[in-house]
Amino acid sequence: MIQAILFDLDGVLVDTDVLHYQAWKELADRLGIPFTREQGNRCRGISRMDSLEIVLEGSDKPYTQEEKEVFAREKNARYQQLLAALTPGHAAPGAQLLLPELRRRGYRLALASGSKNAGLILERTGLGRWLDAVADGNLITRSKPDPEVFLTAAGLLGMSPKQCAAVDDALAGVQAGRAAGMVTVAFGDAALHRAGDHNIQSLEEMLPLFPPLEGCL
Repeated sequence: MIQAILFDLDGVLVDTDVLHYQAWKELADRLGIPFTREQGNRCRGISRMDSLEIVLEGSDKPYTQEEKEVFAREKNARYQQLLAALTPGHAAPGAQLLLPELRRRGYRLALASGSKNAGLILERTGLGRWLDAVADGNLITRSKPDPEVFLTAAGLLGMSPKQCAAVDDALAGVQAGRAAGMVTVAFGDAALHRAGDHNIQSLEEMLPLFPPLEGCL
């Protein structure tokens, strides 16, 4: 029986994908490299360094590892500047109502995100108050589609994978949830690919999937 729900952050609970794209696009423009929306979509759900490799695909110049690390830090600094303007109003539609309702129904809730900026985002949007645990990029070494972040989140809750549902909007994230042995809920773009055990286009669609647990309500 599902007793815990593990959420990705970017693109699920908060619409920060556009900020990632903006920060990467500014870096690409400075380097004189074309960077498209399609490439930006491919950066979703993977690590910062893996995303950088996608950004650098259009470059004829080879870059050293040291240069790449400088680029990644530059992008993250700009992204953090953009995040500073976040408010509770930037939470994804329905998130501020969904999380407390799932808690009321008896579910344990956790974040399972590769973002190293998750703490700042949760603080700025106020969503952190509804979460029982946070597994983010500061706690893991392998990014999705590796299941590490979902397994870490389950461990923080004291739950087995079979007791957890993984919610993600990226194909890599849904693959990670499945590899962890969890029920998967594909959201947004991943749902269009019918990637999950359940496929939804709005957070409100989660409520029929997770009725109150026995003894709750």
